[in-house]
Formats: sequence, C-alpha cells, structure tokens
Amino acid sequence: MARVALVTGGSRGIGAAISVALRDAGYKVAANYAGNDEAAAAFSKETGIKTYKWSVADYDACVAGIAKVEADLGPVEVLVNNAGITRDAMFHRMTREQWSEVINTNLNGAFNMTHPIWTGMRERKFGRVITISSINGQKGQMGQANYSAAKAGDIGFTKALAQEGAKAGITVNVICPGYIGTDMVMAVPEKVRESIIAQIPVGRLGEPAEIARCVVFLASDEAGFITGSTLSANGGQYIV
Repeated sequence: MARVALVTGGSRGIGAAISVALRDAGYKVAANYAGNDEAAAAFSKETGIKTYKWSVADYDACVAGIAKVEADLGPVEVLVNNAGITRDAMFHRMTREQWSEVINTNLNGAFNMTHPIWTGMRERKFGRVITISSINGQKGQMGQANYSAAKAGDIGFTKALAQEGAKAGITVNVICPGYIGTDMVMAVPEKVRESIIAQIPVGRLGEPAEIARCVVFLASDEAGFITGSTLSANGGQYIV
C-alpha cells in the first residue's frame, strides 16, 4: 500500500515540486496551503494532488487539518515541513508583528505539524519528518533576523527530535536550500539576481526539482540510517 505524505506549503514553489516528486515516487500526497485558493485549485487540477487549506501557525487548525487528511488518505507516514514566509526588515526597523509572524509560521509551524503526527508514527514504528530550512538558517542574513532565527531553530528541532525518534523507526532530517529559482527569486531585479548568482560557485540558481529529489531520498526506506542530518543544497555557496 502506498504511503501517505503530507507537504505543507505544498501547492507552490519548492513545495509544489516536492508534492509532485513524491507523487511520482508512488506516495499518496496531500498538499497543505495557507491562502492562495486560485493557485491551489490550479495545482490540483494540473497534478491530481488534493489540497487542504489551513495555517501551520495555528496548532488547532493543524490538528483538524491532519485529521481530515488522514480520514481521506490514511495515516501520515511522511511529513514535509516546507511552509514558510518572509517579513524582511533591518532589525532596528523590524516590528514585533514581523518577528512573530515569521517565528509562528517557520518555526512554531514545524512543531504544530509534527506534534499531532508524532504519536501515530511512534505507534506504527515508522515515520519520516523532513523540514525545509535555509542557507540563511546556517549562516544568517542581514535583514532577516526573524527568518534566520526561525530556520536555525528548525535545525536544532531536527537534531533533538531525531534522537527521540530513532528507536521508534522515525527519521528526522532537515534540508537547507540555497537560492532556488522560484517565482519569488525570479521576481527580484535582474541585477540583484546576478549578484546572488555571482556568490554561487556552480554559477546558477538551484531548481525546485533538485530540492524535491533530496526529499524523495530522505523519505525512502533506503535512507533509514540517516537521521538528525542537515543536507545543504546550495551550489557550494556555504559549506559546513
């Protein structure tokens, strides 16, 4: 029987590529999204992947959303914490709201999604939790104190939870993409984009499908000996 995979932020950008790659690898996929109904409907029509709307920043909404997914598809065995937002500002201008919105989605969202699923994974003695962090969670980024803090927190969350899940057959890993050619990145001015590419040794932006392939591997049975790991996919821009 096909395993069930739930991808947050799974109908656009990197998340959409992850959802499609998991579907193509034989998983039953549910794609969560927060607000863009038009994009979600278009994604479902194109891919056949069902979408579910709720905010990962709301714990109760996550509990209800996960229950709906499991009623439709079965127990979630692969969770991809991909949903994320940015509210960039230099720290002296950053508002409490900008800080809290990013922490609540990008860090608390990983807790809100993983916590309701964790007990079932433990009982079934199998699970894959894969969180999408960022190169800026590893090295920091000016103007992104909120985002960098949240994404660094995702790495710490992964390392701790991996130790708890190991004996229950649950692996917990994190992927740190560099700059990927999503709509958001491609929308920045060309000169800015060129300056970013100049910092990447391989000389190009990454592709969403390249991150998706990392997820498919970490979700597989073949990756069962890999847990607590940080997989950097950044074209050599930051090497740890």
